[in-house]
Amino acid sequence: MSALVYRGPASLAGCPEAVASVLAASGLDVRYVGPDEDLALTGHTLAGATLYAQPGGGTLRQGWRRMRRHRHAVRRFVADGGHYVGFCLGAYLAGATPGFGLLPGDTDQALDTEDDRVVEVDWGGTRRAVFAQDPAALLVDGRAEVLARYPDGQAAAAVAPYAAGRVGVVGPHPEATRDWFTDAGLPVAPDARDLARDLVAKTLA
Repeated sequence: MSALVYRGPASLAGCPEAVASVLAASGLDVRYVGPDEDLALTGHTLAGATLYAQPGGGTLRQGWRRMRRHRHAVRRFVADGGHYVGFCLGAYLAGATPGFGLLPGDTDQALDTEDDRVVEVDWGGTRRAVFAQDPAALLVDGRAEVLARYPDGQAAAAVAPYAAGRVGVVGPHPEATRDWFTDAGLPVAPDARDLARDLVAKTLA
């Protein structure tokens, strides 16, 4: 199975690479797509992939300005049976206001700050600490399977059908490596990349 990871102006340095590492560890053959990559993000390119991943980036407004031109190609890919995985900004972009409109619902800010921080989530009944930067809350209905929740009960990770395809999104960054914490001056939380792999596995299921 092959995966495409967006790398371009709607992402931040390190985010696509962290997502690509998780996907490779999940057994996927990973390639990057973007304006400066060998592969452009087009419907033709997506048609040859099993999964498309949208990594973290800047603000939703900035990200949507860069990604809105690709909305029809991404929607068609998932509707035809493809798989979309979104981390942080990628989760916001799966929403509807604005976004690709892939979720049975929408997204909102989970916190009242955009500062880097460590947040706790309940993932499958286990409390885990993960890196976060303005993480998304998932405002999804019963068609979605919620994988994780923030302490206040808001959904932090979920998978859901979209036409013939599937969507998996997570608000914080379980794919974060140790240097993300140290660079932000945060205490290093235990490796949570198993959660990111769980999201990928459940999206592909």
